[in-house]
Amino acid sequence: MRYDDFRRSDNIDDRRDEEGGGGGGGGGFGFPMGGGGLGIGTIIVLGLIGWAVGIDPRLLIGGAEIISGARESSGYEQEHRPSEKKEGKPTDEMGDMIAGVLGEIDDRWTEIFKDSGLKYAGPRIVLFRGVTNGGRCGMANAAMGPFYCPPDKQIYLDTSFFKQVETRFRGCTGSACKFTTAYIIAHEAGHHVQNLLGILPRVTRMQEQSGSRAASNALQVKVELQADCLSGVWVNRELKKRPNFLEDGDIDAALKTASAIGDDTLQRKAGREVVPDSFTHGSAEQRKRWFMVGFQQGTVAACNTFAAERL
Repeated sequence: MRYDDFRRSDNIDDRRDEEGGGGGGGGGFGFPMGGGGLGIGTIIVLGLIGWAVGIDPRLLIGGAEIISGARESSGYEQEHRPSEKKEGKPTDEMGDMIAGVLGEIDDRWTEIFKDSGLKYAGPRIVLFRGVTNGGRCGMANAAMGPFYCPPDKQIYLDTSFFKQVETRFRGCTGSACKFTTAYIIAHEAGHHVQNLLGILPRVTRMQEQSGSRAASNALQVKVELQADCLSGVWVNRELKKRPNFLEDGDIDAALKTASAIGDDTLQRKAGREVVPDSFTHGSAEQRKRWFMVGFQQGTVAACNTFAAERL
């Protein structure tokens, strides 16, 4: 991915230095390890992470006890009080790329909303290492993966996650990992779009009324697949603005990552039976297909997973 001419957003709160990181590298994803060592799939299946990429689980499927319990047991309040914020454009390579991706995402969605007579205000990204105060969404922990907090309209990113995409998920290699990072951020921005359009509040109400975890999960899958589709819409629009921003292998890398974090893939890697009723993000095939729907059609209307006959 070529991003030299991307507009850098300064709507970023960079907490990495204050919380045990430097601007540039190192660090792991921070998965809890024990016994023989738990992989990403096992952690998700056990509910210790929630979702690999997505919305704060408490807000959509009632998982508050997981995060609040982790916060209490970890001594978060005593050991991780909020640090001073370092706002503005980051200067390290990873931070600079994220600022560029956010700037372009905001610009393209501003155009899309304007075409429909709407006003768009982009999300804020919080960069951190390990753990940080997640505002109204409680603790933001590396083990949760990137997530969007609807009440605060903020995306939380532990930047070491992107290295894990390359090494643990094996979703990309080399320069293609830059576009994979952009895809993940665009997915989280897709949740912000859903929030602005009122989709997330409606889904929350539907989940509360659903009466079963399976029905709630099914709704969540539609939310996540729609966010994948909306990330594809951004890529479509960005290509129209900057025809040369994609490089060979970029789309394949994004699809490989989408496949690697499909619920069925994660469950198989955990050595467990694939249980569709437990899915919260969709299968590998679904995630790839809906990204491509957005990428190929380039419209929000194409991403109506709630009305689709086939997910």
